[in-house]
Amino acid sequence: MRIAQIAPLIESVPPRRYGGTERIVSYLTEELVRAGHDVTLFASGDSLTAADLAPMCEMGLRLSPVAVDPVLHHLIMLEEVRRRADEFDVIHLHVDLLQFSVLREHRGRCLTTLHGRLDLPAAHRLYATYDDFPLVSISDHQRLPMPPVNWAGTVLHGLPADLLPFSPHPAGYLAFLGRISPEKRPDRAIAMAAKAGRRLKIAAKVDAADEPYWQGVIKPLVEASPNVEFIGEIDERQKAAFLGGADALLFPIDWPEPFGLVMIEAMSCGTPVIAFPCGSVPEVLQDGVTGYLVTSVEEGAARVADIARLDRARIRRIFERRFSAERMARDYVALYERIAASDAARVPRRRQRALIGSSNVAL
Repeated sequence: MRIAQIAPLIESVPPRRYGGTERIVSYLTEELVRAGHDVTLFASGDSLTAADLAPMCEMGLRLSPVAVDPVLHHLIMLEEVRRRADEFDVIHLHVDLLQFSVLREHRGRCLTTLHGRLDLPAAHRLYATYDDFPLVSISDHQRLPMPPVNWAGTVLHGLPADLLPFSPHPAGYLAFLGRISPEKRPDRAIAMAAKAGRRLKIAAKVDAADEPYWQGVIKPLVEASPNVEFIGEIDERQKAAFLGGADALLFPIDWPEPFGLVMIEAMSCGTPVIAFPCGSVPEVLQDGVTGYLVTSVEEGAARVADIARLDRARIRRIFERRFSAERMARDYVALYERIAASDAARVPRRRQRALIGSSNVAL
């Protein structure tokens, strides 16, 4: 199939460090190429891919040395996609909202994966207006706040099987990986580790918007906790050692998580996850098998003592079955084929209407 992948321009594909959506776009793109599809990736110019790269800006916008307007750059990209739309059987978009008006005439071959939270009332009016665009959710829970729309399916994220290798022998610490933000609740992770009497390593980035939370809440907790080590933002190479060396990943979130990529990254290493059951978490985590679902800091701290009972090799096998990039690509190809077939069926009808219209004009 001829497939266009439309990535956000905030980070490169794959991102140099943090960036969940761009990471998934990369894994999917490379797996589709490996499977023999003709893929064009619309992304920043510093992206690395085996697909045909259509560079839409010089570098990921987050790392730009000058001030940039992300909306402007994304609209320029979408106009280029519109211009080239007939080159593709399917246009797979990962930019949430901006494409609807620009690509309305090509909606039959468009598929949009929604990667973020959907409990934002202002967005509902837009999704309801463009309810003829096929959408993909990344968990069933993600769909719940949405008005009736054209759901094509749910496709859980996946990772390359060799990206984060199995680690049978952890190094005796707990891990927190992600962003320093109120919804990720690193304060809970610090409290859980303290109550359990365990070391905690935090590998996380601090966005400008979360700097007050870091300075006012989390940094003082880190400085006051001798068992806590703050590492900062890490890259993919460092992530394998960081997650693989952990006895468990702490995921004490406090928001409707659409998926939670870090959970399956840990599972790839065989590392169990202790998580609060918000959003998609119960769909991803099997309680008592790949980790534990907890509802309080106290329960989470108590579960730390139980993590040695979990079979790391079994966790890895479950990851391979449920969360591989190969499985993710197969799921998407099934949707692509369905969309392409539906769009092909519409083409003769469009041509027929055009001919009828021409005849009426001639009369």
